[in-house]
Amino acid sequence: MVVLHSTDTGSDGVCVPLEPFLHQVGGHLSMLQYDAHTVCKPLNSQEQKFYESLPLAMRCFTPQYKGTITVHLRRDSRGHLGLVANPLKENLEPLQVSPDSRAVAIWQTLQQPASNGSSPRPLAQLAHSLKESTAKVLLSSDCHLSTQASPQEESADGSQVERRGFNPWGLHCHQAHLTRLCSEYPEDKRHRFLLLENVVSQYKQPCILDLKMGTRQHGDDASEEKKARHMKKCAQSTSACLGVRICGMQSFLCKDKYYGRKLSEEGFRQALSQFLHDGTRLRTELLEPILRRLQALLTVIRSQSSYRFYSSSLLIIYDGQETTQGSPSGAPAKVDVRMIDFAHATYKGSWNEHTTHEGPDPGYIFGLENLIGILQDLQEGE
Repeated sequence: MVVLHSTDTGSDGVCVPLEPFLHQVGGHLSMLQYDAHTVCKPLNSQEQKFYESLPLAMRCFTPQYKGTITVHLRRDSRGHLGLVANPLKENLEPLQVSPDSRAVAIWQTLQQPASNGSSPRPLAQLAHSLKESTAKVLLSSDCHLSTQASPQEESADGSQVERRGFNPWGLHCHQAHLTRLCSEYPEDKRHRFLLLENVVSQYKQPCILDLKMGTRQHGDDASEEKKARHMKKCAQSTSACLGVRICGMQSFLCKDKYYGRKLSEEGFRQALSQFLHDGTRLRTELLEPILRRLQALLTVIRSQSSYRFYSSSLLIIYDGQETTQGSPSGAPAKVDVRMIDFAHATYKGSWNEHTTHEGPDPGYIFGLENLIGILQDLQEGE
């Protein structure tokens, strides 16, 4: 993360409160919602350079890059800790976040004062008092809000329970990020964030599958310890045999990265089917448009010489409220496929001139080909 001096006050003192992004299903860095069509994440200079030099052919498969903002911690009049943005002059006028938005309401409820009326009690403190992880507290919290579709979560014993309104992973990442910022920096420190397109903004009930692509997850700059750790994760998961593993899922069920690491090859196939299931039937009408998009991406990746997309993810997205066999006009169901997370991507001319790879990314291509093959098997078995 790039930390700016506190004298950098952004553009004319404008502050935009940032919401936790409730549709984050994977990763460990917190994604925040800047406005209805824009999210932001901590800036990594390598990822920023990747977006700024993105080949034209890849732009329809990645979120639109919208620039950068500065962000700092701030407590409101009730003591709730949050992040606010100071837009830079090159950014357009931001849309103001509604103070009664669902994300803010959930987050503030989770920070309500303890019963004695003392200071706000963040999730980390609450989790410690219960001797549970922050993620478990989020999963079991009574302040989840209801949804129309009443999707399900899987409890620790494997039974299905109703999910009450949001995927908890995003709030888990947000709490961890706030805790880290509070412990490492003064509240008035400025941090630089990337602004990116919110690729699920057009969906009423976004169903999202986050796939970690490729057979290798460590970057060229990884330490020996980190390299060994990532190689072990790959060897023990479907990253090795398929070139792809599940990092998170939000549909009729919610799953996290720990679930994905445990899956066998057959388990991965079943999980893909589960992602495309609405609780009643397999959404077979989604398969053809998803496959067309994946095949188009495969063609683009094969043409990108020297690119390596280490540790990047691929999102598959559809609308859970669009339950008919396509639209009334006969048009295919609305789906999307996007590549994200390029902090460890490398290519000729990027930051690391000491390591240059030749040809397209074989691990990524291997994963895409297997993903396409599994979805084609689902399609043929309908």
